[in-house]
Amino acid sequence: MIAELVTIGDEILIGQIINTNSVFLSKALNSIGIAVSQITSISDKSDDIISTIDRSRKTSDLIIITGGLGPTSDDITKHTLTQYFDDELIWYPTIKNHIEELFSKFISTPISDMNREQARLPSKAKIFKNQYGTASGMWFSSKDIEVIALPGVPYEMKSMVTDFIIPQIQKDFKCPVIITKTLITYGKGESYIAKKLKDFESNIPTNFKLAYLPNLGRVRLRLLGKGNQKSILDEKMDDLISHLYKILGNII
Repeated sequence: MIAELVTIGDEILIGQIINTNSVFLSKALNSIGIAVSQITSISDKSDDIISTIDRSRKTSDLIIITGGLGPTSDDITKHTLTQYFDDELIWYPTIKNHIEELFSKFISTPISDMNREQARLPSKAKIFKNQYGTASGMWFSSKDIEVIALPGVPYEMKSMVTDFIIPQIQKDFKCPVIITKTLITYGKGESYIAKKLKDFESNIPTNFKLAYLPNLGRVRLRLLGKGNQKSILDEKMDDLISHLYKILGNII
């Protein structure tokens, strides 16, 4: 599967907060063999959400959206996706009870109809209860794309991904294995190392990829391998690492 991550919120676009959600999601997806092809941040506008899905469904199998699921008027993700997938909102009594319980136990302000409205969710989507908040997760499926919408609050999103989303993906889809290893070199520049590794790169297996990540005084070399059997990948990875040591010697 190829995934795209979409974060919704003007607070990201104006630099008010850092997009840590995409970092967590990228690591979680890679750990189960799903490659992330693109990370996109967009504003809280229905047209931007729709155009992003239209574009990314041509190149991706899975889109994970974070943000825009709150109770206020600027949170439009739920309504936009419901319209996009020709769905309707219905009441989920268990979610409504959960929201009311959260307010009675942990929130000092009285619950409002605006909060209860978060229990109205798309009828066709798979719904994931938010253990720590009022915004449920939603999973829409169509013949050519899977779209998952999650709350933007990091600890709420992380819990939902760990407890529900990742296990559900592993249950529903067969994914390859992805492994990575990183070597750190010191004292030589990126171009020097690239010249030394020209033959190595020419002969690297097609399911492996070498990336150069330069910094002041050092270069990180990241090897990524993808396949169906971890034992075979690990063996080949060890072989490639051994070759890199032979070529680059003590600068590693």
